[in-house]
Amino acid sequence: MRLLALDVFRGFTMASMVIVNNPGDWGNVYAPLLHAEWNGLTFTDLIFPFFLFIVGVSITLSHRSLGPWGPIFRRAAIIVALGWFLGGYPRFDVTRWRIPGVLQRIAVCYLAAAVIYKLTAFAGPRRVARQAAVVSAIVAVLLLGYWGAMMLIPVPGGQAGDLSVEGNLAAYVDRTLMLGHMWKPTWDPEGLLSTFPAIGTTLLGVLTGLWLSVSTKKPARGVAALVAAGLIAVTLGMVWNRVFPVNKNLWTSSYVLVTAGRAAIYLSVLIWFIDVRGWRRWTKPLVILGTNAITLFVLSGLFVKTLILIKVPRGDASVSLARFIYEALYVPLAAPKNASLAYALTHLVLLFFVLAWMYRRRIFLRV
Repeated sequence: MRLLALDVFRGFTMASMVIVNNPGDWGNVYAPLLHAEWNGLTFTDLIFPFFLFIVGVSITLSHRSLGPWGPIFRRAAIIVALGWFLGGYPRFDVTRWRIPGVLQRIAVCYLAAAVIYKLTAFAGPRRVARQAAVVSAIVAVLLLGYWGAMMLIPVPGGQAGDLSVEGNLAAYVDRTLMLGHMWKPTWDPEGLLSTFPAIGTTLLGVLTGLWLSVSTKKPARGVAALVAAGLIAVTLGMVWNRVFPVNKNLWTSSYVLVTAGRAAIYLSVLIWFIDVRGWRRWTKPLVILGTNAITLFVLSGLFVKTLILIKVPRGDASVSLARFIYEALYVPLAAPKNASLAYALTHLVLLFFVLAWMYRRRIFLRV
């Protein structure tokens, strides 16, 4: 089964990622296009969990998920390798090379979810219900276990339940095992311990895919039930937020429920209008972006780093090519925040043309 709505959702998520990652000036960005400073949720904080949720749904729709083990492990290994390449580019300094990262987390979450999906694919009657029950139990263990660990285990010299930037257990684990190889000196938003609840996000996508697979005969009822499930997840997440705050950097259990619930709702709306009602004419640009998502992520990262690497003389000093282009073409164009957004949109448009060329020639790098 293939859902056009899923490709559209993936394309929208990737387009959002490109825009929020590439402003012309980080000092002039609209608030929704920035991450929450610590606790809380902005539009930008939805992008990564949405993508992991989509990965989970995709696992249930791909014939490769129940095929040989080799392609599953190979795909995860290639994504990790791409993440490490981007983390090192352009200097590849092994003394400061970042070990975790976005692609690395995607690979680990994909691998864990695909393995769980494959191992729980029961045969016989009520196979989907049995599989969903087991996957749900695993999600509960991951989210409750992470909550318990973060709130009950004190770090040396600290106290249990400290969720501050440097005092939390996840940051301590990362410092102990990866000091000098993280995004920040003392913590990393894609660290080791917080990957466990991120796997929970992906498995909630798997549960959504399982539901969609058994609701094809009554799509209206299936979509309505998925919206209801999303609303329940968001509500539970907001209740949990009172004792375990919604936090993207820590990938808290409440954050998992709130973002996965919203992803389920948004996907339901897209399925209703695109796959059920057949409103498809407007979807092509997002489909193009969504069908080569990993390619878009890698190209975007290489493009922006290369523009920063190239230096252009200016007076007695030099600036990056990115800064030179922004100040010469965009700063005079509009107010600061609009100029910064226009620069990001141009970045997206240029990459779209590359992916459109690949799409027309049926080149899909899905690793």
